[in-house]
Amino acid sequence: MASLYDRFARSFARFGDRTAIEADGRNWTYAELESAAGGLASRLQAKGVRAGERVLVQTDKSVETVVLYLATLRCGAIYLPLNNDYTESELAYFVSDAGPVLAVCREGSRDLFARIGGSDLAVTTLEGQFESLPETAVDPVSRNGDDIAAILYTSGTTGKPKGAMLTHRNLVSNGEMLVDFWRFTADDRLIHALPIFHVHGLFVALHCALFSGATVIFQARFDARAAIDAMPDATVMMGVPTFYIRLLAEDGFTAEAARNMRLFISGSAPLSADIHRAFEARTAHRVLERYGMTETGMLCSNPYDGARKAGFVGPPLPGVDLRIADGEGQPLPQGEVGIVEVKGPNVFAGYWKMPEKTAAEFRDDGFFITGDMGLIDADGYVQLVGREKDLIITGGLNVYPAEVEALLDDRDDVAEAAVIGVPHPDFGEAVVAVLRANGEIDADAVREEMKRDLAGFKVPKTVIVIDEMPRNTMGKIQKKALRERYASLFTD
Repeated sequence: MASLYDRFARSFARFGDRTAIEADGRNWTYAELESAAGGLASRLQAKGVRAGERVLVQTDKSVETVVLYLATLRCGAIYLPLNNDYTESELAYFVSDAGPVLAVCREGSRDLFARIGGSDLAVTTLEGQFESLPETAVDPVSRNGDDIAAILYTSGTTGKPKGAMLTHRNLVSNGEMLVDFWRFTADDRLIHALPIFHVHGLFVALHCALFSGATVIFQARFDARAAIDAMPDATVMMGVPTFYIRLLAEDGFTAEAARNMRLFISGSAPLSADIHRAFEARTAHRVLERYGMTETGMLCSNPYDGARKAGFVGPPLPGVDLRIADGEGQPLPQGEVGIVEVKGPNVFAGYWKMPEKTAAEFRDDGFFITGDMGLIDADGYVQLVGREKDLIITGGLNVYPAEVEALLDDRDDVAEAAVIGVPHPDFGEAVVAVLRANGEIDADAVREEMKRDLAGFKVPKTVIVIDEMPRNTMGKIQKKALRERYASLFTD
């Protein structure tokens, strides 16, 4: 099959004069993206970037970073984006593990990378790279579908981060399927306020737009007011649940403000049924929730036409084979909770330099073990109930946090909730609810009222109210941090 860069080249040829990205008062056409990527690819090759080599990127969000992504692919190299929040020790691990030939970073990080990488790592910044680009662009380097296009490191909630190797086939097939499934066309205008070091912002959002000839309204970060201001001239927005929570907090976010929008998509973290319903009541739009992960791209989506169920991530996407299985990989009956396992052209090639870990994460029949727990309802929709590692076993009985969280999210006095298990001397683990409140809240009363709707073993042993939830850069609540914070709650 064609490489990922070849797929972009089709859009460059078809939509050359159309605006690809609007950012900071400048409009970049598809032809300008191609020209800049070609010139920058020549510059990268002069720095030693060759097919299969890794280019580490830790930069601020900009169109120039998008061009760097395209130029890396044009060289046949492997793109390795990193979050700007990583510490020096984390960055040292990534450099040591991935062995990049080039690091492109912010000016303030140049000395840090030079120190970490030593003489084996060339270090540069984006500043100045686009001045006097070579007029002769290198030809795109041929790559096949099984070659690695990008490595994205997982969050590393257990052990060292793992580098997920995403192939050209993974990214092209998933992007083209989503364009069709979500009805993207050249008439679309996408509000893009996501980071571009992550699957959601880099692959899902940009690929859907640029594969279809759409225009990207590029915003450096999410600001609810800026998003609302862009909506009259936009058609689609992709976001995380935090975006939609913040939009609902704005008085100016009304059905009139969203009248030109055709689609709001949410992912990267669960969207509570309460927010789903509130969003529809405010705007008459039903948010389309989908499900994906670093290793697989998108797996499931509520339909474009048809029922978008609150609390469900929809049926498996076309081409994705999904099952709910027990701990041995045996499929479970419809409606039973088990581990989500998937297979398809979207599933990654494995973990960089970790063959044993890769083998452990795949079944003998090729299914990838996601680590997410869920069920499939009678309509074929998938409902996620949490990560396998988040499962709480209290007194020998299983408690799925999502069930308890859904009950709490329905309360007007609860802004959001996270349910965790912490060590307990009698029960092994105790169920604990951590809340962020809407105004005044009586934690003891919350717990007592939950006894009406939950079996006794599912009722939290205690309810804790905090001002802010710990989150990662995609807005996902970090339950690991909460478990660590309250680990000694019952054992001191």
